Amino acid sequence: MPQVVEQIRHVCTLGAFESVLAIKRAVPIMHAGPGCGAKLWTTLGLQNGCQGSGYVGGHAIPCTNASEQEVVFGGTDRLREVISNTFNVIDGDLFVVMTGCTSDIVGDDVGEVTRKFQKQGKPIVYVETGGFKGSNLEGHEMLIDAIIDQYLKPANEVEAGLVNIWSVIPYQNTFWSGDIEQLKGLISSIGLKPNVIFGPEGGVEALNNVPKAQFNLLISPWVGLKNVIKLKEKFDTPYLHYPALPIGPTETTNFLRAVAEFAGISSSVVEQVIQKQEDRYYYYLERAADNILETRLLPRRFVTIADSLYALGISRFLTNDLGLIPEKQFITDNTPIEYQNIVAAEFEKFTDNIVAEVVFSNDGGFVEDELKKIKFRSRPLILGSVWDRVVAKELKAYQLSVATPVSDHMVLSKSYVGYDGGLHLTEDVYSVVLDDFQ
Repeated sequence: MPQVVEQIRHVCTLGAFESVLAIKRAVPIMHAGPGCGAKLWTTLGLQNGCQGSGYVGGHAIPCTNASEQEVVFGGTDRLREVISNTFNVIDGDLFVVMTGCTSDIVGDDVGEVTRKFQKQGKPIVYVETGGFKGSNLEGHEMLIDAIIDQYLKPANEVEAGLVNIWSVIPYQNTFWSGDIEQLKGLISSIGLKPNVIFGPEGGVEALNNVPKAQFNLLISPWVGLKNVIKLKEKFDTPYLHYPALPIGPTETTNFLRAVAEFAGISSSVVEQVIQKQEDRYYYYLERAADNILETRLLPRRFVTIADSLYALGISRFLTNDLGLIPEKQFITDNTPIEYQNIVAAEFEKFTDNIVAEVVFSNDGGFVEDELKKIKFRSRPLILGSVWDRVVAKELKAYQLSVATPVSDHMVLSKSYVGYDGGLHLTEDVYSVVLDDFQ
């Protein structure tokens, strides 16, 4: 029997158009049926931290709105017309043609259509993102691969200290914009020059600088690994793969030391930065010690229900820095089978030989059933999405939304990354607990 997936935490491959929108003045062009873009935007933008549509996003995205006519007779003529009109009416620096299920099934040759515009000198690439090919996380990788293959040009020389940062998935990770800013700040603090193509300071100029980098820095358990390997093959750019999102003092300190060692930065420089940041972190933590040390308040055990990047980063912080004990950790990003053992192994690297059981499932119904089987001795903390609020009430658990979809609060520049991020996550966890005591 076919499996019914409930409470999905990601969307289809075409959802990678949000990654295009995260590049300043980049324009997605959809060759898909009517309604595809609107549904995906509602999930990733409107109902996910109130992120909105951005520049030429939402209902403004150019689309062929493929109908029965395009299915029967092919849609390449319609696509060619839409691309031409887009260049005439939309001011952009990069255009990305993306396909939906209909055009991929029919077999429209979008590559041929797009290459004719490329030969005219237009800044345009294409990527076949039929929704049946996977999730938007895989779609994100496909997008970056297309840009590498069709757009990026070799650099004349390497710029010392320039580091390309690849990490959180725009819009899919609700806090992506703030996370990127925090990661840039961390890299800058040890004397390197961060280069990111997504977010408020990114754009095509940063994209053009990618081949110039001294190295690529991937902060992710698995998403993006194919991309940095391709960049190594095409431009001979080395890469550092750091699997955990650095949240709080323990992981952030480990992260800075790892980056510094890879980049050949003096340990004395890095240790000065670490000491300053840790002093600041513990200053604020000590001020709240009266409440933090009150064991009646803080839950003893926690569960994460999130993509591998956030589940790993949050669980390490709560375990290594706040002293909580991890129950099952549910990974919802449809992690490919070839990466699952690698990801699971990262949950065995906590302090004091603590190990967390990892369950891979993108089915919210299955996760809910598994939660109900756990015999919690006290009120647990559940860090997931708004999908999990109902089961949290049944279990009398504390609940905090940290993963898609987050529709119960607005997210602007908020981030859980770094030393400050650890403080913010501590604030949010205790706020949820304290609110219950009112």
